[in-house]
Amino acid sequence: MGQRDALDVVVEALRRMEYRGYDSAGVAILDGNGHTAIEKKAGRLENLDKQLATVGRDALAGHTGMGHTRWATHGQPTDRNAHPHVSTDGKIAVVHNGIIENYAPLRAELENGGIEFSSDTDTETAVHLVEQEYTGGVHSGDFVASAYAALRKLDGAFTLVFTHSDHPDTIVAARRSTPLVVGVGEGEMFVSSDVTAFIEHTREAVELGQDQVVVITADTYEITDFDGTPSAGKPFHIDWDLAAAEKGGFDFFMEKEIDEQPEAVASTLSGHLENGRIVLDEQRLSDDDLRDIDKVFVVACGTAYHAGLLAKYAIEHWTRIPVEVELASEFRYRDPVLDRSTLVVAISQSGETADTLEAVRHAKDQNARVLAICNTNGAQIPRESDAVLYTHAGPEIGVASTKCFLAQIAAAYLVGLALAQARGTKYADEVAREFEAMEQMADVIADVLGTMEPVRQLARDLSQADTVLFIGRHVGYPVALEGALKLKELAYIHAEGFAAGELKHGPIALIEDGLPVIIVMPSREGRAVLHSKMVSNIREIQARGART
Repeated sequence: MGQRDALDVVVEALRRMEYRGYDSAGVAILDGNGHTAIEKKAGRLENLDKQLATVGRDALAGHTGMGHTRWATHGQPTDRNAHPHVSTDGKIAVVHNGIIENYAPLRAELENGGIEFSSDTDTETAVHLVEQEYTGGVHSGDFVASAYAALRKLDGAFTLVFTHSDHPDTIVAARRSTPLVVGVGEGEMFVSSDVTAFIEHTREAVELGQDQVVVITADTYEITDFDGTPSAGKPFHIDWDLAAAEKGGFDFFMEKEIDEQPEAVASTLSGHLENGRIVLDEQRLSDDDLRDIDKVFVVACGTAYHAGLLAKYAIEHWTRIPVEVELASEFRYRDPVLDRSTLVVAISQSGETADTLEAVRHAKDQNARVLAICNTNGAQIPRESDAVLYTHAGPEIGVASTKCFLAQIAAAYLVGLALAQARGTKYADEVAREFEAMEQMADVIADVLGTMEPVRQLARDLSQADTVLFIGRHVGYPVALEGALKLKELAYIHAEGFAAGELKHGPIALIEDGLPVIIVMPSREGRAVLHSKMVSNIREIQARGART
C-alpha cells in the first residue's frame, strides 16, 4: 500500500518468493473507486503473467494490492481454489496461509444462511465471515471491526490478510502461529509471510507475535491482540541480502527447514482432533472400513521409509495389528499377500515417488486399501489412493529431508490413532491423551533446536572421520538409520546404522580405536531396560577404544 503501482510491486514480490514452492498464484488490486480486480491461475507464475497480460494494465490499476502463491491444503490446485478469495459482492478479498481448523462447521452455518461458496478451500470461510459482519452484523459498515469479529471465530494456525474495495486505504492482517511481518517504508507499507517480498523496498520491519492483528494504512500501522487490546510487535532491521532473506537469514535452505520442524509438526497435527475423535484430511475410508483392517503395510523410500519404521512401534502398540514396513522399490517384487482387509500406507513427501507409486498401484491391483501420507496436494499418489493424510510441512527445498521426516512420523501416528479408534483398542479419552502427548512434540523439538552450538562442535569433530556408526534400540534404531543416511548424503562420509542388540553379531568387528559411534540413547524415565542395555553397549564400545 502506497503511491506506487501496486501490481508491479505485488507480482515482483511473488516472483522473489517462488523458491518457497507453490501450485497456484493470484493477485487482488484495489482501484480506489470501490472495485477490486482479482486474477488467479493454477500452476506456475508464468500462467498468471499471461492472464495479466490478457486483461491489461488499465484494468489492474491501483495503489493497494495483495498477492499469494498457494500450497494447497484444502481443495485441489485449480483456478477456483487459488487465492485471493472474495466475498459474494466481490468487495472483500482475502489471502491466507495455514489451516482454519473449524472451517467445516462455519462453512455449513454460512451455507445455511444462504452464502454460496465458489471454492473448496477453508480460506473462503474467513472472507464470508467478514462479509456477514460487515453487511448485517453489529459491526455493519465497519471493515476493521468486522474483520476482528470474524477472526475471533476462527481456530487453527493461520495468517490472514483482508482488504475491502470501499476502504482502499486499510489492510487488516492477523497471525496465529504462522509467520507475518510488516515492512515499514516511506509513505508505503508492506505485509508478508517473509521479508523476501519487500526487502528491496525497505529494510525496516516488524514481526507480529502469536495472536496479533495489524491494521495498516499507507503511513502507519497499529498492532493489537485478537480482542483489540493494544499490543506491540518486534521491530528489527534487515541486514541480509536478498539471497539470505530467501533462506530466512540462514546460510542454507536446509538449516531454515530444520528450524521450521516444530511448526511442521504442529501444522500436521492441527485440526485432527474434533470432539475427542481423530479425523483425517480426505478420509474416504469409513470407520467400518478401518475396523475390517487386520494387517498394515507401510511402503516408502529413503527417509520416508525410516519414518514408517519408527511409526510401526506405535501403530502396533495402539491397534494390536501387525505392521510390516517395506521399501517401496522391493514391495511388488516379492508378491506380498494382500487383500481387502489389508491397509497399505504409502509415505511420500512429493506424492510422486516412482517406486512408491508403483507399490500403490500393485496394492490396488490386489484389492488392498491404500492410505497416502503426502506433503503435496493433488499429486499422483494421493489421487490414486483411497484416503489421504497431508503433512502440512510446507515446501522442502533442501535435498535432504528434515522437517518432512518428523511431519511424516506425526501423520503416521495419526493413522495409528484413527485405526485404534475405529477398532476400539483405545477409548476416546485414551485417544485424546495420546494426541495431546503428540502435540507436545513441537515444544520438545524446539528445545532440542536450542542446543545447536554443541551440535556444531560435534560436527566439526566428526568432519575428518572416514566412517561413523550409529546405534539405537527400539524407536532409536530407525533414528540411527536416518542419522546414518543424513551423514552419507550430506557430508559424503561413510556411515551405517545398526540395532544395538546386533553389535555382537558382526558390526562389533568394525569397532576400533578412535572410531566415532553415535548412540541414540533412550531416557531412564522411559523403558528402563532399554536404557540399561544401551549403557552396556556403550561400555562394550568404549572398551575397544571407540569414541561415543
